[in-house]
Amino acid sequence: QVQLVESGGGLVQAGGSLRLSCSASGTIFRPNPMAWYRQAPGNQRELVATITIGGSANYADSVKGRFTISRDNAKNTVYLQMNSLKPEDTAVYYCNCVIGREYWGQGTQVTVSS
Repeated sequence: QVQLVESGGGLVQAGGSLRLSCSASGTIFRPNPMAWYRQAPGNQRELVATITIGGSANYADSVKGRFTISRDNAKNTVYLQMNSLKPEDTAVYYCNCVIGREYWGQGTQVTVSS
């Protein structure tokens, strides 16, 4: 099994920054491509960013230039640095990996006020 635990969400004003963390553990966890998704009320869950084991990243167009995904394989932790936040970034943010099947964290709420 794999456990993913997100942290770092909160309330921030537009233009502000937050750093999300996702700590991974479990009997079958190993360094693996990871991803951040988000889901706003009434919307489908959408992919925000992905990162390979080696650290290569890809981003949704809506967050390019503002968000940075990174990882520390020694700590089994993935980060999402979010800068220049906008009200439309408000959502629950989820960490994701696939090891045989998909695993999700419980999510962390990010609220950006205008």
